[in-house]
Amino acid sequence: MDLFSLQEAEAREGFEPGADTSAMPLAARMRPRALDEVAGQKHLLASGKLLRRAIETDRFTSLIFYGPPGCGKTTLAAVIARTTNAHFMMLNGVESNVADIREKIAQAQMRMSMHGRKTVLFVDELHRFNKAQQDAFLPFVEKGSIILIGATTENPSFEVNGALLSRCKVFVLQALSVEELTGLLRRALTDPRGFGKEQVDITPEALEAIAVFANGDARSALSTLEMAVLNGETEGERTRVTRESLEQCISKK
Repeated sequence: MDLFSLQEAEAREGFEPGADTSAMPLAARMRPRALDEVAGQKHLLASGKLLRRAIETDRFTSLIFYGPPGCGKTTLAAVIARTTNAHFMMLNGVESNVADIREKIAQAQMRMSMHGRKTVLFVDELHRFNKAQQDAFLPFVEKGSIILIGATTENPSFEVNGALLSRCKVFVLQALSVEELTGLLRRALTDPRGFGKEQVDITPEALEAIAVFANGDARSALSTLEMAVLNGETEGERTRVTRESLEQCISKK
């Protein structure tokens, strides 16, 4: 069994339809499930753009997503997993070693030989792998045994082996703008996965202050909003985010 398959990971995290997600952090509950829900990255995901066409048609080669924290690298990998016919597996550059890599690749090769189904292997924090670990991917990426999707916050020109880099298409993701983050926060207040089932009073100025504080990071923005709502003043069934409570949430980075 592939313990890190997307389906099982989502089951553990409460993403299955009908699962109770109330205990999950807001950022996890609001993770986009389709391309149109992804905030920002219009230079890659607008209609007609290369990456969007590749995802929608399920025709893409190995990819590397490079960008700052909270810009949507893992989110895009999850959206690809939902829209592609490939099997999806995950590795983490902090926790995994060469043995883990070889095990995943062996599973991918067996899956292809027995069922003719390709495998997408998502590697979070690819820059954490050393040269030997990165080299382990090379022959299998070259042969097409796996489709590699790597995510890194470090410039891949310096942190990814040249041979592996030359076999991957690099997409640069950008930090979200204040306007994009504000829109994401408004959606979290109305979406049933977020606070849509609750009555939350928060001013547009407060939402903008949270967006500015997050400095381009969607995860940080949603976490700050969640903290502000949970510590707001309760009046019957309504929750009001006061200026004082918000200042405590964003007074220091």
